[in-house]
Amino acid sequence: MTRRKFIALLGGAAVAWPLAARAQQAERMRRIGVLTGGGGADDPDMQVRVAAFLQGLAQLGWTDGRNVRIDTRWPAANADNIRKHAAELAALAPDVIVAGGTATVGPLLQATRTVPIVFVGVADPVGAGLVDSLARPGGNATGFMQFEYSLSAKWVELLKQVAPGVTRAAVLRNSAVTSGIGQFAVIQSVAPSVGVEVSPVNLRDAGEIERAVTAFARSGNGGLIVTASGLASIHRELIITLAARHKLPAVYPRRLFVTDGGLMSYGSDRIDQFRRAAAYVDRILKGEKPADLPVQAPTRYELVLNLKTAKALGLDVPPMLLATADEVIE
Repeated sequence: MTRRKFIALLGGAAVAWPLAARAQQAERMRRIGVLTGGGGADDPDMQVRVAAFLQGLAQLGWTDGRNVRIDTRWPAANADNIRKHAAELAALAPDVIVAGGTATVGPLLQATRTVPIVFVGVADPVGAGLVDSLARPGGNATGFMQFEYSLSAKWVELLKQVAPGVTRAAVLRNSAVTSGIGQFAVIQSVAPSVGVEVSPVNLRDAGEIERAVTAFARSGNGGLIVTASGLASIHRELIITLAARHKLPAVYPRRLFVTDGGLMSYGSDRIDQFRRAAAYVDRILKGEKPADLPVQAPTRYELVLNLKTAKALGLDVPPMLLATADEVIE
């Protein structure tokens, strides 16, 4: 080969290489589905969680529109919408789907057993049949637990601390899911040791909640414990209103209840979990399998108090409780 031909060939290759590289980059655009739970697209709490997830992705080098495309669905905790959006996202065949809350994961697993799923805020993934075990999930789903059942005992203790006169507690739970049954079982086992008698209230619909809480409040020395569930979040405005109307001290599972006027909450930091979910998505995009990624428990819990609500209920919050709170709303 002559020197001139070699230089011409080299020059042609130099032109072709950037074109090939650009074509390869275009082919590497990845796709992520996000199926939110809880509130809809106008829910500020859910917007903050999704923003935390996107921030976590960006820190790992994944930017929407540059090297990844993100398709988000907001079913607003409506069961029919969840099933519809789960099927839509699965049909897109993304590289991974992020699922917010227990109610979203089952429909996604019905829609696909091949697309990797990273869930966030699931109460009992083993009991709900979503994974084989926490250490070895085994299928196409893994992620982050909302809490461990032992957390439920803390709600009873906190209620007694903030309102020592409480001797009865209505426990609002979703009895249709394993997590609702499990949370109540822990509360029921712990309550006698602090002198509290508990009774369950189902969260099936607003009418049932109002009737049950109103009947419960007719006797004195009562309080409320609201367990973690999508239905509790949907009915949170009603529950907070009923607690205020009947002067019932209440403990909630999430900060959102307290910022909306509830007395006190203790639960995992869901924003932190969405941020951590980005790391699992990153690992899956780089070739790891959900079956090999252990389900993780929360690493951060937060206690939030609303002093305005405490004052309206005539409660003096103990200084020790104030000192341990992560956030105090005045």
